[in-house]
Amino acid sequence: MNTPTAPATATAMRAWSQRRYGGPDAVHPIESEVPRPAASEVLVRVSVCALNSADVRLMRGDPRLIRLAFGLRRPRAAVQGRDVCGTVVAAGADVAGLSPGDRVAGEIDGGGLAGFVAVPRAKLVSVPAELDDATAAALPLAGGTAWQALDLARVGEGSRVLVLGAGGGVGMFAVRLAVLRGAEVHARCSPRAAEAVREQGAQRIEDRDRDLSALPAHGYDAILDLGGRAPLRSLRRLLRTRGCIVGISGGEHRWFGPLGRMALGALLSLSGRRRFRPLVATAKPEITRELLALAASGELVPVIAHRYPFAEAPAALAHLDDGRAVGKVLVLGSPPDPG
Repeated sequence: MNTPTAPATATAMRAWSQRRYGGPDAVHPIESEVPRPAASEVLVRVSVCALNSADVRLMRGDPRLIRLAFGLRRPRAAVQGRDVCGTVVAAGADVAGLSPGDRVAGEIDGGGLAGFVAVPRAKLVSVPAELDDATAAALPLAGGTAWQALDLARVGEGSRVLVLGAGGGVGMFAVRLAVLRGAEVHARCSPRAAEAVREQGAQRIEDRDRDLSALPAHGYDAILDLGGRAPLRSLRRLLRTRGCIVGISGGEHRWFGPLGRMALGALLSLSGRRRFRPLVATAKPEITRELLALAASGELVPVIAHRYPFAEAPAALAHLDDGRAVGKVLVLGSPPDPG
């Protein structure tokens, strides 16, 4: 156990905060006190924050239903950023296994777009010495979501998998992790993402706008539906008997988001042996540890769309918000201490 320690070099920090829901223009720089870790927390100086679609949804408060959990009128957590890598600078009294100077990464509950963040010890894992901070930060949420989707679909050696939306952060990981499991992977993505998806190991790549009828009927053991735009009945036609569609997002209803699609999928699953399974991914440090090990071995290399300096965090959010990012968008580096 540790005696609680405070950061020796700073008492104030910069962060990006929002007081209302909206686009990237709702995010503003602030200065605030460096948080003190509770007994079960560590204080991390953030070196890289990787952005995810979840950050954009929470920034905008869309679909409206999520505001019941995250704040009705404005975000309850004003600072976004759920994937971080950084260095421990202080540890609470009950923390074991981490000390100041250790490099850590993990999916947290927000607050990553700041110089420092206090995080429960249980959410963080140590970063292998072979990995740089950008690689480690890119893995937890998107890589963990892809991992859980493949588990839900029971993808393994010899499976044939179709990944819809393969050009995004989760999609790239889904392709690569399925290949590492011994699956044959087909992917649909935009033309600009095709080469990057091919490099992840996809054996067949289709333009995302091409009609689904071009794909083989009853040809897939699993379909990972990352975009949520393709008609479920059309996707069901592509499944083999006992095949599975995993719905990871989708549905553009302003208030209810994917709930209508999930309900339709459940109804379709009642007839026949082809299933629709919605995925609500959760932070799993044990999966992050596995992802870090794969990256350290060179088997998993995150695709980085762009790296932004801390001062350009709103531009990073805008890049992700416009839906054109191929791979992960990162915000680099803790800012200089503001005095």
